[in-house]
Amino acid sequence: MITKKTKLIVCGTDTDVGKTIISALLVQGLQGVYWKPVQSGLEDGGDKGRVCQLLNLSPKRIIPEIYKFKAPVSPHWAAEKEEVLIDPKLLKIPLVNNHLIIETAGGLMVPLNRQWLQIDQIEKWKLPVILVARSGLGTINHTLLSIEALKKRNISILGIILNGLLHQDNPKTIELLGGFPIIAQLPYLKEVTSKTLDLEWQRQGLSNTFEKLLLEFN
Repeated sequence: MITKKTKLIVCGTDTDVGKTIISALLVQGLQGVYWKPVQSGLEDGGDKGRVCQLLNLSPKRIIPEIYKFKAPVSPHWAAEKEEVLIDPKLLKIPLVNNHLIIETAGGLMVPLNRQWLQIDQIEKWKLPVILVARSGLGTINHTLLSIEALKKRNISILGIILNGLLHQDNPKTIELLGGFPIIAQLPYLKEVTSKTLDLEWQRQGLSNTFEKLLLEFN
């Protein structure tokens, strides 16, 4: 087990890139705590419910959302539909004695309200980011743009995790042009379960990878 406890932000380069599955992978592999501070779309319990069900987490390893909205749309609009304004001052990092995995609501430029973007909140938190990107066509553009946006604000990037069918060229091209490591590649899984995620964690030696990354990072 990785002894140094840390807080990590999981943010996607686009919609439906697999942030929640990757968050679950990290929560299970690091034996951490899951937190999604802003959730829009509550079908099947939202992302928190999916992670809970997938990993069978105890209540101690789940932190409730600060905001949750029914509509599966951008958080700012979902909030407006319920006559709520997301207040960044309320999005304070919780105190935990464990690894904390924070799943963002959408990508970097998703608005939380009409004056405050997700990247504004990430900058305020001052925590390292893991970018989740799809593995296939289009990922180079989306990933490099996301890296550029984070670098412009001096936001720390721990690395990138690719999700989907393995690609022969994209990983090395992203590393070369982006300047950050591909931490892992989660292949297409016929069945996503805690067991299949654990098998990938072990197969890719991710405990050692994160041990080294976190030591180097700090």
